[in-house]
Amino acid sequence: MDAMLNRPPGYYSYGIRRLVAEHAAKDSFEEVVAEVEAATGCVVGKRQVEELAMAAAVDFAAFYEQSPLDVAALGALAHVVLSFDGKGIVVRKEDLREATRKAADNGARKLRKRLTKGEKRNRKRMAEVATVYAVEPFVRDAEDVLRELRPAREVVQRRPKPAFKRVWASVVEDMRDVIDEAFCHARRLDPDLDRYWVVVVDGNKDQIRAVQKVAKRHGVNIVLIVDLMHVLEYLWKAAYCFHAEGTQQAQDWVTERLRALLLGHDPSQIAAGMRRAATRQHLTTAARKPVDVCARYLINNRRRLDYQTALSHGFPISTGVVEGACRYLVKNRMDRTGARWSLLGAEAVLRLRALRTSGDFADYWAFHLDQECCRNHLSRYPDSQPPNPMPPPPPAKAHMRRIK
Repeated sequence: MDAMLNRPPGYYSYGIRRLVAEHAAKDSFEEVVAEVEAATGCVVGKRQVEELAMAAAVDFAAFYEQSPLDVAALGALAHVVLSFDGKGIVVRKEDLREATRKAADNGARKLRKRLTKGEKRNRKRMAEVATVYAVEPFVRDAEDVLRELRPAREVVQRRPKPAFKRVWASVVEDMRDVIDEAFCHARRLDPDLDRYWVVVVDGNKDQIRAVQKVAKRHGVNIVLIVDLMHVLEYLWKAAYCFHAEGTQQAQDWVTERLRALLLGHDPSQIAAGMRRAATRQHLTTAARKPVDVCARYLINNRRRLDYQTALSHGFPISTGVVEGACRYLVKNRMDRTGARWSLLGAEAVLRLRALRTSGDFADYWAFHLDQECCRNHLSRYPDSQPPNPMPPPPPAKAHMRRIK
């Protein structure tokens, strides 16, 4: 009878479990307790809310492995785009990675009742955020990009929208494992490998090495592009070494070098020109540090700054999608004041938020109920077929008819 009804183990029904899972993805555990009690009259403790959230997210990976994708609707020229970033989550001390935990143990506090400047380090564990989607080419030139950097009201929106977009984050899995999962998902968008694969990153060396190794293992040729916005931040910091902050001269300095990068000029030559200008103005080592940092960044990533080719092919050149995911997927829920997460609790909430963000929660819950039935009931019977607990119907009785 339990198998026929698919009764869950424990005290709480699947209706309560779904309510907890939906609200835990967006609200604090204390708020979930109040919301469940107000909606159902059922009192669920805060610790039980966390446990139910972890149980609800257990089939996350299996769901996406079997979820069908109708890629026939994609245009023949659509690109497959992958992007990755990291976002820190404050976790309990025992759940920090080993190196971070040792640094936290060795750190000494100056005051007993207040953290001073620099003492908030070594509290976070990095969650790796991944995005995979397909998008039609968006061909532009350098002047188009420069116009798009103006206020939003001055830009004509004509950008194609991403399709089959999936975003998720993991604080448990290693960076390379998350990247490998993203490549596996991208293979489902392009099983024949006949599209351009564009990977947009922020210049993190470890991340770039991981992407290159995973791409080689999958046998995929990728176009690796460093995010334009990160380059722009380095240029602005360097500009303030030559011109006062907030001046038109600083803006013109940045615009000139950004235009040169977008037109395909050698980043090494741009970096060399910046350094020569700093030397001619006799800037001290400390004063010219942002210039040297910017120049080093351009030189180290020069092979990944071919924006002219990227724009002519309609490739994205910004990590805006994954940057937004870091904000609404991780920061808005996980970075609340005073929150200190357990490792498994944080992972469960990230998975539930990813399902909700991608619009897959309803489909996932149906899949989760099927998996729960198999785990809890069908696996106990031969051939996964439980006997029918209902008694057989009584034999039909002959009915008398009155004949007039």
